[in-house]
Amino acid sequence: MRVRHFFFINVFMLFVYRAPAQQASLTPEQELARSIFQELIQTNTVHSTGNTTTAAEAMALRLKAAGFSQQDIQITGPRERNRNLVVRLHGTGKRAPILFLSHLDVVEARREDWTMDPFTLTEKDGYFYGRGTMDIKDGAAILVADFIILKKQGYVPDRDLILALTAGEESGGDYNGVAWLLQNKRSLIDAAFCINMDAGDPQLKNGKRLNRTVQASEKGVLDLALEVKNPGGHSSLPSKDNAIYRLAGGLTRMEVYDFPVQLNEVTRSYFSAMSAFETGQLSEDMKAVAANSSDAEVINRLSQSAYYNALLRTTCVATMLQAGHAVNALPQSAKAIVNCRVMPGSTQNEIKDAIQRVLKDTQVQVSVLSALKKNPSSPLSAEIMETVTAVTAKLWPGVPVLPVMEVGATDGIFLRSSGIPTYGVSGVFIDEDDNRAHGKDERIGVRDFYEGLRYEYELIRAFSTAK
Repeated sequence: MRVRHFFFINVFMLFVYRAPAQQASLTPEQELARSIFQELIQTNTVHSTGNTTTAAEAMALRLKAAGFSQQDIQITGPRERNRNLVVRLHGTGKRAPILFLSHLDVVEARREDWTMDPFTLTEKDGYFYGRGTMDIKDGAAILVADFIILKKQGYVPDRDLILALTAGEESGGDYNGVAWLLQNKRSLIDAAFCINMDAGDPQLKNGKRLNRTVQASEKGVLDLALEVKNPGGHSSLPSKDNAIYRLAGGLTRMEVYDFPVQLNEVTRSYFSAMSAFETGQLSEDMKAVAANSSDAEVINRLSQSAYYNALLRTTCVATMLQAGHAVNALPQSAKAIVNCRVMPGSTQNEIKDAIQRVLKDTQVQVSVLSALKKNPSSPLSAEIMETVTAVTAKLWPGVPVLPVMEVGATDGIFLRSSGIPTYGVSGVFIDEDDNRAHGKDERIGVRDFYEGLRYEYELIRAFSTAK
């Protein structure tokens, strides 16, 4: 589940992208990708009623028909209805393998909420509509198509190329496919690094290409429960010691608290790069913070943007409340759920202890609902950045390449925490004003999809051809 975040760049740095009408003729490669995309969209893979195993088996049949051997196609997982597909294209072994990742499951979609059937790929007015078109069956279809194309071309990379299409990224249910593979079948996906299609989208605004992002880190997720307990009593005899009021007082103090600024290599590089595309005070503030300025006025100005604030520091916010048991009784308990998005490098205990200090009330007990996972950043190595930059310059001249930290969450956190550097590098341009992931009438541009097919093909070859 990617949370897409967008950036505003002055238009003089951009060049125009003209969205085409529905494409009349396709190349054989595009026809292949479209048919795979259509098959994936029409396969229901929601957690409640769908089946990722069906999608995995369909993709396996296509790959086998293209020449992949049965032993190089694995459908595996602990649940019959929600298995993962792992495929290997063998190379010379000169270098360690690369993992290419996308997930097969999608969020729920009801027909009555949509203008069209969410589980039918509909092409209309230059767009592909359907559940998963944006998140992230476009990425899965592109990777399967590119692996088939490379196999049919007889391409022999200088390293093994691994394709993993996984279950459980959206559901948060039975299990997560990437986490399960790492724990139970690591040899199938072990790699020097991973390219994740579920992050790092190149972006459009008003028909203009903005940037090519490379997601090299993401915040961790920590859910806390804040709870006050009280003997209660009859509401006609209220006391000053009220569980709801005590909790509310603590939440008010938490509301105005800002965690310290905590930049890392990725966010510092982002602010440094973005300063070249902004002007005036914003540009100067970005330069200053990239140079580790601790000027409070600089930090305060940048923090007015919710996105920049999230890049600067850990955030914790109350998202749910529960209190009382009867309208005529004093509350015996009051509870709040607080969702924290934690900067790489911070620990669970550091965040929990900070919140306890901010509350200034020992009667507000803080407990962990979901533990913070180990969450290192991936290094911005020359191999990654130079290769992505070169492919971008080849296909999209003038589009800047920017490192970013995801303030949401992806499966990359499991890989990074297990020692596999992971980079979000999708090839499909997304309109920053038309983000329909998880929503009604989810869609992507038709031309954007086909350009993503070409981009990932070139990227795969660039990463696996000996220099």
